[in-house]
Parts: sequence; structure tokens; C-alpha cells
Amino acid sequence: MSGEAEGASPPGQYARAGVDRTRAERAVQRVAELAATTHLPPLMAGIGPFAAIWRLPDSLPQGSTLVSSTDSVGTKTKVAVAVGRHRGIGQDIVNHCVNDVLTTGATPLFFLDYFATGRIDGDVLEQIADGMAEACRQAGCSLVGGETAEMPGVYGIGDYDLAGFLVGTTTVDRLLGPHLVAPGDVLLGVPSSGLHTNGYSLVRHLLAERELEYSVVLPGTDRPLGELLLAPHRSYLDTVVRLRELGEVHALAHITGGGIVENLPRVLPEQLAAVIDRASWRVPALFLALQELGRISEPEMWRTFNMGIGMICAVPEATAEAGVADLGLIRIGQVVARSGHARVVLS
Repeated sequence: MSGEAEGASPPGQYARAGVDRTRAERAVQRVAELAATTHLPPLMAGIGPFAAIWRLPDSLPQGSTLVSSTDSVGTKTKVAVAVGRHRGIGQDIVNHCVNDVLTTGATPLFFLDYFATGRIDGDVLEQIADGMAEACRQAGCSLVGGETAEMPGVYGIGDYDLAGFLVGTTTVDRLLGPHLVAPGDVLLGVPSSGLHTNGYSLVRHLLAERELEYSVVLPGTDRPLGELLLAPHRSYLDTVVRLRELGEVHALAHITGGGIVENLPRVLPEQLAAVIDRASWRVPALFLALQELGRISEPEMWRTFNMGIGMICAVPEATAEAGVADLGLIRIGQVVARSGHARVVLS
């Protein structure tokens, strides 16, 4: 006797191998319901078919372009698993991709995700999907589907990975980038909401070395470390839209892995450099506490973390004045003629 209830169907070999299609289908159905709350009229086919279809409206102006970006949440998922909170991870992946597309001057159209795990946990997947749907609604884009993969043997039970893919649109005459940046441009900093999605491997290494739990409250901070680390990646869409309404914007740098030192040069012409005044903003306590915990050098901190600035806007003087006065942005530096090898000078 198998020990199963009379009339019950025994699990198939695929389920015994670790992939339960029935459980997966139930979880994906809930994702489809959440995604449907983000669907906009141009979406002709979303979750269900093998591919989504988005109709480009006839009203699009001449010179319209499509812009795309992809990224992952990285090892921040390990913190979410340890703490048991996953909704913010869904917001992270959408907002990260929104910000990347935003640097071109584009606004988002639709978003797809890739979720892979050792075994699908319906509650975890629903939390993530809920976060993605909320972020998509805030960005005015549609969550059109993606892939949910159950891969025992590749991922441990309880572990997962999350990546995202976003497509946006703008016109050629509205594109931002190095071609617009000029000497004398002011660099405005927009505060981050924490580590965003970078530096978590280093943080986890420090905690493991010192045998600390995510419940620890580090000196100078006011909440458990796990809570601070899981603060969702901030979206800069609204801020940038409002800034462009105030005046010209030349370029935007999303400060992700590599920090200001490695990301800001991506929007500067070869002949120009950036001078950053590190005293122009107060580095949040979380970064200082992590630096003290790990005895991390200043150069490594600035190449690993965003240090409290999640987006940098290169703008003319008039826009800078309005951005500081109306939006509370921080004047953190200036674009200058390049001398030597340095692309970013931290003063």
C-alpha cells in the first residue's frame, strides 16, 4: 500500500523529481491575476500565449524609438529569503529597469520577468508578483508576463533568482545622453532609498564573518539591518519627468553596481570629466555602519555602493536652480574639461 488516501492520484515522476506542475500552475494563475491589474489598452496579448503583443499607436510622433533594458535583483534575494519578506524584491526589479530605460529619456511601456527557483512557493511568488504589479502601476506600464521556472538541483529549496526586462519609448529628438553634455553642466544628485540592488554579496560576507543576524541594529542606525537592506529600489520616473518640465536635462546616470565612480562616466563624452563634492550630501548612516563593520576602504565603498545617491542628472545652470528649489535635488558637482585619466574626481 502506498499510504495515499483512497481515490487520490499518486504523484507523477516529474513531481517526485521535484517539479510539481499542479502547484506551479496554481501559483502562475495568481501571478496572471495580479498582472491583469496592470494591463493597458495597447496590450493585445499578455499572459497565456507564447508571446505578448503590444500595439504601437498610430498617434506616435515621427522618430519614435523603442528602448529596452534587462537586469536582475542579484543576491538581495538571499536577504529576502532569510528575513521572509519578498514583496519589495518585486518592486526592486521593476524600478531598476525603469531607471535604466529612463536614462535615455524614455518612458516605460511593458515589463516581463524571469523567476527561477528550486521549488515554487506560491506565497513567495505572489508577494513578488504583487510588488512587481504595484511598481508597474506606479510607472504606468504593463506587466505582460515572463517565465516561471522550477529547477531543483540548480537552485536550492527556498532559493530563487529574479530578472526583469523592460521596453520603453521616446523620440529621437528627446533622447538624452553624452551628446548633450557640456562643460559647466551641473550635476544634481537624487537620493537613494538604501543599497537598492547592489553590494549585497559583500554585506552578506561581512555578516557571515562576524556571525551576525539580520536582526542586528548597527551603530548609528535605527532599525534592524534586514529591514534596512530590504528597502525597495527607488523609481526616479516621477522626479525626472518633473525635472524635464522645469528645463533642459542633458544626461542621467543610474548609480548601480560600480557606484558613482564607474556609472557617471557612462554618460560623459570622452573629453569631459566630473568633479563630485562629497561634502554636498550626508552619506546615510547605513553605509557608514557597513563601512565600520567591515573596515572597508573609502575607494572600495565608492566603487561598491551608491553612497546615498541613486541618480545623477547633468543639467544646465537654470535647470539646476529650479531642480534644487522645486524638487529638493542636491547640487553635488560639475562637468569640466578632462585632464589626465580620471573621469570622476571625488573632492
